Amino acid sequence: MIENKTKVKIKNKGKLKSKVHEYAEAIIIAILIAVVVRTFVVQAFKIPSRSMVPTLLVGDHILVNKFIYGVKVPFLRKTIIPITNPQRGDIVVFIYPNDRSKDYIKRVIGVSGDKIEIKNKIIFINGKQYSDAYGIYSDNVIYPGSMQPRDNFGPVTVPPESLFVMGDNRDESADSRFWGFVDLKDVEGKAFIIYWSWNREETNLRWQRLGSILH
Repeated sequence: MIENKTKVKIKNKGKLKSKVHEYAEAIIIAILIAVVVRTFVVQAFKIPSRSMVPTLLVGDHILVNKFIYGVKVPFLRKTIIPITNPQRGDIVVFIYPNDRSKDYIKRVIGVSGDKIEIKNKIIFINGKQYSDAYGIYSDNVIYPGSMQPRDNFGPVTVPPESLFVMGDNRDESADSRFWGFVDLKDVEGKAFIIYWSWNREETNLRWQRLGSILH
């Protein structure tokens, strides 16, 4: 009887170790999958500022497609599998040029080779007025270019492998008008959906925004 009990205990311990090993394997695999997905496929971001109002509100949580612009080597930011480049109108998340610890989100206005000029808040691309379907202007004041570049800017030509970006809230956005171009290698991905939206001022959930596709 003693021998049988010992065998049962050893058998149970073996089963327990096997279960622990299985769980550990499953957790490690899940973590690896999550890391791969976050690095190369999709990543979640939260909107902290008003620069993209009304398209994006403070408290919106979005998903960003990181695969659409190609597969990049982490840290080196080198594209190893090119797919496509950002196009005018895309909402992109990128590494902020003046502080690489921060991510910014803006809309692409100009791509490589485009000549950008802003006259009294009106955007011109390659000499033609831009159909500014998403931009809003909350301030009636128009500043001359000699004072600041918000309302009168350029002309400038977007360099190779670069983007000119602006916030949809044109009068309340620090963007390429103020700090320059975005390097293509610093683009994290394209925003495509709002999966959660919380109004922290009113402490309520914005149900109508959940699942909204971004354009």
